[in-house]
Amino acid sequence: MPHPLLLTTLLLIVSNVFMTFAWYGHLKNFTQSPWYVAALVSWGIALFEYLLQVPANRIGYTELNLGQLKILQEVITLSVFVPFAVLYMGQPLKLDYLYAALCLMGAVFFIFRA
Repeated sequence: MPHPLLLTTLLLIVSNVFMTFAWYGHLKNFTQSPWYVAALVSWGIALFEYLLQVPANRIGYTELNLGQLKILQEVITLSVFVPFAVLYMGQPLKLDYLYAALCLMGAVFFIFRA
């Protein structure tokens, strides 16, 4: 069995991919559909996210405190969102993503320091 932090991180990465598509994929794929169709599809995708995210958080909570678990999720969120925005949604790669990552590095420092 992989180390709990590794397993938590991997599960959160995959769950975040699902959630990013649930939150933003409809902006590309369902622009001609009514909002409620997009919402139902998004809920269906989000179900898979929750099937990964809930066990990930339970496993992670055995080694991390709640704040650490949340900051880990935020770092993963940005790490998944930037490639999604650029590669899937065709958005320009901005220096602002780097600045956001630097802010998150500060958050990681403060929340994980002894």
